[in-house]
Amino acid sequence: MFNLLGRFSRFVLSLLLLSFLLGPAARASDWSDPEQQLAQKITAITGPGAVSLDLVNRSSLSQADIDGIRSTLRNQLSAAGLTLVNPDQAAATVQVSLSENLQSYVWVARIQQGTNQPAIEIVSVPRVEPGTPLREPAVLLIRKIQLWSQEDPILDVAVIDSSPPHVIVLDPNKIAMHALEDGQWQLEQAFQVPHSRPWPRDLRGRLVLRKDHLVDAYLPGIFCSSAPGAALNLSCRESDDPWPLASEQVTLNGFFSPTRNFFTGALAPGIGQERTVPPFYSAAPIPREKYVLWVLTGIDGQVREVDGVNVQTLSRPGWGSDMASTKTSCGSGSQVLVSSNSDGATPDTVRAYEFPDREPVPVSQPVELGGRITSLWTESSGSTAVVVSRNWETGKYEAFRLTIACGQ
Repeated sequence: MFNLLGRFSRFVLSLLLLSFLLGPAARASDWSDPEQQLAQKITAITGPGAVSLDLVNRSSLSQADIDGIRSTLRNQLSAAGLTLVNPDQAAATVQVSLSENLQSYVWVARIQQGTNQPAIEIVSVPRVEPGTPLREPAVLLIRKIQLWSQEDPILDVAVIDSSPPHVIVLDPNKIAMHALEDGQWQLEQAFQVPHSRPWPRDLRGRLVLRKDHLVDAYLPGIFCSSAPGAALNLSCRESDDPWPLASEQVTLNGFFSPTRNFFTGALAPGIGQERTVPPFYSAAPIPREKYVLWVLTGIDGQVREVDGVNVQTLSRPGWGSDMASTKTSCGSGSQVLVSSNSDGATPDTVRAYEFPDREPVPVSQPVELGGRITSLWTESSGSTAVVVSRNWETGKYEAFRLTIACGQ
């Protein structure tokens, strides 16, 4: 009897010890096939030699899976004749990015050898188990507040929440500041925008409020900036400086074509390793825990997601070319406002989307603007946006502030 109990105790102790030794690895998924495929693809490009390996996780994989994948890749590359060293000693640098979409895990290896163009190898792994449950998207409300209306085209409007409130209006000819007095807007200052070349068709421009001075204005080939202080004392010059693509909370600038109405694709400082992307009309950042996902509407009709390692193309049924990001206390905390792709028979609309994974999910009903949208920018605060449209009935240009309210 005591002998049987002893054997049983030793058996239980062995199981506990085995569980402790295996730990997370015993619970991790089997990634042997994609690990082998990716190692073979890397080795086929680098050949034997000294390489550095960096693994970046942009997926929902557990830490146990990540550690296991990193360890196995290192072992397989070593077995294939590669020597793993620090980047400053390597003949080739390899960065492996672990990402995902709704259908698959996507592993991307970026292989840089000297000054050559980097080689990209991809392994896709279908999901064999249900992914992390996605939170049901919130039903949000878009509220629009009219800011300004005029006969001349409006390129952008900036709101100064002061006492009394002020608005700065950018149009093709001038930058004007108005103050609200006795319920009426009164012109305080106006400055002509000098330019030696004709403006491009479908002119675009942007106003950005600053902390150390009042405002900066961006137009194709022209940059205007106010002097320090509360007054609107502007100086303008010809410039090819990049435009800010979002609010000050997320720093990324894009170079705007001086003769067209879109961004060339050159970025400063860049999105991770990506310094250039295909030309685009607008961009919106979606903050993640460890990186920022950027969504861009290309001039070729494609929507691209850029995370600094991967560039993924999305279909965009019904999407227009304008978008703006907002940071709110609703839903996931980050929404993208997207214009509709109007056929000219109905007024344009704006709708809010969230990106729980890599696919956009609508989280609001479309809000109608009364005409064709000509501009949509995130405000400097990052929590609201300004949209400009031309009213079909009146012919006037109208600027609205768009805010997102949490649904009930």
